[in-house]
Amino acid sequence: MPEYINTLPEMKPIRRKLRKQMTAAEVALWVMIKNKQLVGERFLRQFSIGHYVVDFYCHKYKLSVELDGAGHFTEEGRKYNQKRTEYLNSVGVTVIRFENLEVFNYPMQVLEEIKKYLK
Repeated sequence: MPEYINTLPEMKPIRRKLRKQMTAAEVALWVMIKNKQLVGERFLRQFSIGHYVVDFYCHKYKLSVELDGAGHFTEEGRKYNQKRTEYLNSVGVTVIRFENLEVFNYPMQVLEEIKKYLK
């Protein structure tokens, strides 16, 4: 495994594309956590780790915050998420997941849950 796995050059076009095509839930959460708004911690959006792109990432705590829409609830989506999470865990990244609707319906609870990992 390469020593430097974040922001691989070949992932740059994918990261850019995903930033331009964020889902409504991703935009809503980004508005709440960008610019160190959440307990002063910096989050990056559409950050690559190895050959995977995570929705949001806090480097200080090696925390990935993932938002799941309909595609994540298929059998194929579940298998992909499991493989992806196993890889991220293997390089020391903690992954927490929220359904898109949670961001819209319970934004403060989502933020409180994220805060639990920022200690």
